[in-house]
Amino acid sequence: MDTDTGHEPVVRIKGLSKSFNEKQVLKDVNLDIHKAENVVVLGKSGSGKSTLIKCMVGLMEPDQGEICIFGKDLASIGYDELNQFRTKIGFLFQSGALYDSMTVYENLAFPLRHHRKNLGKEKLDVMIREVLENVGLPDAGGMMPAELSGGMNKRVGLARTLILKPEIMLYDEPTTGLDTATAKEINQLMLEMQKKYKISSLIITHDIACAKMTADRIVMLKDGKISAEGSYDEMEKNNDEWIKSFFS
Repeated sequence: MDTDTGHEPVVRIKGLSKSFNEKQVLKDVNLDIHKAENVVVLGKSGSGKSTLIKCMVGLMEPDQGEICIFGKDLASIGYDELNQFRTKIGFLFQSGALYDSMTVYENLAFPLRHHRKNLGKEKLDVMIREVLENVGLPDAGGMMPAELSGGMNKRVGLARTLILKPEIMLYDEPTTGLDTATAKEINQLMLEMQKKYKISSLIITHDIACAKMTADRIVMLKDGKISAEGSYDEMEKNNDEWIKSFFS
């Protein structure tokens, strides 16, 4: 997919560092994400992948460096503007994070009622129907989370994130715990949403099949530093022993 190289990146991370006590988890990370680009971050557990995502949505504050989204430095905007910003950034957690006591319909209505308070029932119904069709679950509205399979749960989690029409998606291990066929379906869905809505995505994973299917560009994170980046083919041909360990 073509990156929008003539324009400012939608995400620009410069010199990002973060420590917990004595342990430095991110070390001088620099990363751009362009419009409608899927960037996959590959790294072993504890390499700083999830910390990177949490800094990007303002759940954690970096010790140094800056994160600019749509040209604005996150550190310089106020609380209200940050909340407004977050509606443009979708975040799919590993678990899907649905509310157990609510139906699928109610789970999807929740973010809309919170962020779009003036929506009428009719418009709400249309948006929920559209997003459930997008994720291939047109008849799941009345179901409870306990009735959903792992793959369905992930799809509904994705639907709930997409319903606010985010411009950036952050995926945290989107295929973890899914069988191969279901993981492939989720990967396919991520690509469809990228194309349909021109979404820019950061995908944190250690699933190499997910990386191969979804990545426009792969970034290798090792001990909190970016050690290499390039296309899947470039990374697969890399002679570095550590990088090879992911692709062999």
